[in-house]
Amino acid sequence: MIIRKTTLLDLPEIENIYAQAKVFMIKNGNPNQWAGNYPNQVDAKIDVDSGIGYVCEDDGEIVAVFAFANQVEPTYNYIDGAWLSDEPYAFIHRIAVKYHGKGIADFCLNECFKLYPNLRIDTHRDNIPMQKLLKRNGFYYCGIIYLENGEERLAFQKIKE
Repeated sequence: MIIRKTTLLDLPEIENIYAQAKVFMIKNGNPNQWAGNYPNQVDAKIDVDSGIGYVCEDDGEIVAVFAFANQVEPTYNYIDGAWLSDEPYAFIHRIAVKYHGKGIADFCLNECFKLYPNLRIDTHRDNIPMQKLLKRNGFYYCGIIYLENGEERLAFQKIKE
């Protein structure tokens, strides 16, 4: 598997992966995190345009998508809890995989950590599969952050020991 920057040609497949991820979330008790039309191809294009969109390929097939950047995430400025470190960090958003249970998301998280060993990520309270993935990959629960629309998210961080 390899990680590479997203291109505009990837957008239809990314939208397909997002759609599959929404179905997976609903089947696993998380119908509200990505409700409605979020995320979609427009969100993926914004990630491409801002240079933070990435895909994971396996034998030339796109099997995952995510946003990754080492910049300040405004919703992480306030946390009801405490981050493990206040040092500069990278964040991961909108991670979605095409095939569940094949270690793809683990690979993506670990590759990001190799590039930036201080990672932050958040997820919905009902997204139990993501919480298990994060804990399995060495992320620690740090508290609750609030999105711009006021919704809460569980915040996690992994730092180099």
